[in-house]
Amino acid sequence: MKYTWKTLLLIFLALLLALTKQYSRIKDHLQKMYVCWNDPLEEPQLSAWFNPKKRPDVTATTSWLAPVIWEGTYNKEVLEQYYKRLNITIGLAVFATENFTSQSLKHFIKSADKYFMVGYNVIFYILADERYHLPYLELGPLRTLKAWKLSNKDKCQDCSLRNMNSMKSKIMQYIQYEVNFLFVMAASQVFKNGFGVETLGTSVAQLHSWWYFRNPRDFPYERRVKSVAFIPFEEGDFYYNGAIVGGTPNDVLALIKQSIKGITEDSASKLDSTYESHINKHFFINKPTRVLSPEYNWNPKYKTPPEIKRIKVAWQP
Repeated sequence: MKYTWKTLLLIFLALLLALTKQYSRIKDHLQKMYVCWNDPLEEPQLSAWFNPKKRPDVTATTSWLAPVIWEGTYNKEVLEQYYKRLNITIGLAVFATENFTSQSLKHFIKSADKYFMVGYNVIFYILADERYHLPYLELGPLRTLKAWKLSNKDKCQDCSLRNMNSMKSKIMQYIQYEVNFLFVMAASQVFKNGFGVETLGTSVAQLHSWWYFRNPRDFPYERRVKSVAFIPFEEGDFYYNGAIVGGTPNDVLALIKQSIKGITEDSASKLDSTYESHINKHFFINKPTRVLSPEYNWNPKYKTPPEIKRIKVAWQP
């Protein structure tokens, strides 16, 4: 009987400790969010830091008046004065599966350490396949790295669906309490220049570097009427790349949940739809508040047009 009571006491103390840690983490996050969204310093008006007229050669504003971020259109100093006061933390999540080499991931993280949100608190989240060995990574100040193993029980699932389910779980359990903004990116990329606070917004979408320069009639939207991702001909704004999405954790979570739901429903209807097609449907209905130009996701195998002034992120060979 004594052993039973001791065991129960230990379990109770362990649960109390876990709840205390969880409460502390939630409290810290809520305090940070309160400061972020209720600071007496008002968020700068768009006109104070963004000038689309400086880039008449490109589409710099959407039809719903969201900024499209190109080199030369923004004043980073104005945004820095605002965000530095808020002490924000930005998350950057990537997947390390058997499709990528350790060297590719190391290249991605090292370049992100150098160019991603310099001067701000950053947490790198790596979701790794069980057979994937993470390389040794040395990070600069204000940078933290957290790694999780992808669930083994879902290994038979479609890779993108498994990844989305894992990301959904991590956002709900941890990430939403730790960061103010979150980007989810493919590890097959590399940062080339500063990727800063000009990219922050409630909901951030990335223009596809190939399809931006093509006729909208040719966009590879899902055109099958029975698909959840269906977008009719003559409709649609841009074609977005699924390799970069961002925003507040709650908005990223909503996008991921909607994509999972869409893919699952299509699968039940015996339709094989893609993650990217569901992202495009999501942004078709829920317009992004910030759009990143192809400079933030350029593929070097394409000839660089004059509109691309400075490549911020490029695909690795």
